[in-house]
Amino acid sequence: MKQQTLSPAERGAARNLLAAGLLLLAACFPAPPAAALDGLPSAAPIASPVGGWNHGGVTDKNQETAVAYPYNLIDRGAQSGRTLIRGRLAAKTANASGRKPPTLVVNGNPMPLYSDGNGNFARPYAFGPGSNSIEIVSPEGESIQRLQFYESNPMRPRAQLRAILSWDDDQAEVDLHVLTPDGQHATWSNPVLRGGGGMDVDSVDGAGPEIFSVTAPLRGPYLFYVNYWGNFGSSGYHFDENTRQKPIITCRLTLILHENTPNERRESHVLPLRKIGELTHFRTLVF
Repeated sequence: MKQQTLSPAERGAARNLLAAGLLLLAACFPAPPAAALDGLPSAAPIASPVGGWNHGGVTDKNQETAVAYPYNLIDRGAQSGRTLIRGRLAAKTANASGRKPPTLVVNGNPMPLYSDGNGNFARPYAFGPGSNSIEIVSPEGESIQRLQFYESNPMRPRAQLRAILSWDDDQAEVDLHVLTPDGQHATWSNPVLRGGGGMDVDSVDGAGPEIFSVTAPLRGPYLFYVNYWGNFGSSGYHFDENTRQKPIITCRLTLILHENTPNERRESHVLPLRKIGELTHFRTLVF
């Protein structure tokens, strides 16, 4: 399938248009009152999902929250099956200026957890069926809260191949690109693949995650690339290197085979990104 190639300026204009539209949408669905989160004890900052048994389909409900970091720009698109991990961090745990943020660990996959000025956070994730866990770890390595829940929705397919990308600069826009054995290209502009699979999560407002999943992988090589596309600020997407918080952005790519089964296998790789526009081959996995 022929892919349309856009220049950086055209991509920036398109994403800024998306941002404006999402801001307008967010204005139609006001955020819950602060009291709804103020009641959360500091020892239990996770508001959702909750522990226990879950049986739900579309769980990423836009009208229920307008809290995200750093802006209200979570792009649902074709990703309506995602779940928002949201809540509020205590002041001593939230990421202060120049301080290492806490870590959000989902099913053993760590990623930086950035929050707004009040400690509010909202991170999208695509959970598979079976047992799932969420943990928040302080910058000092202390476990703040951990919850376990069982996703019992029989309609939710089980990913046989999943790739999870996160990075440590909340203003950087990093894209995951996946080339499949039959020559298809999965990324933010082409999230759904012929035959099934694609981008479950394309995070556009923070340090990831981006998640690629396939329930019936093809035989052959899957090529994973990472692109440091640009930065994001209050005025939208831009290409100003000076807004970066770190001279080198560290990305983590975790590949999971046969998730939540006795045959589960996983591997993690770390990759540095040094400049905007950098496209790097991260890993080739032969399934």
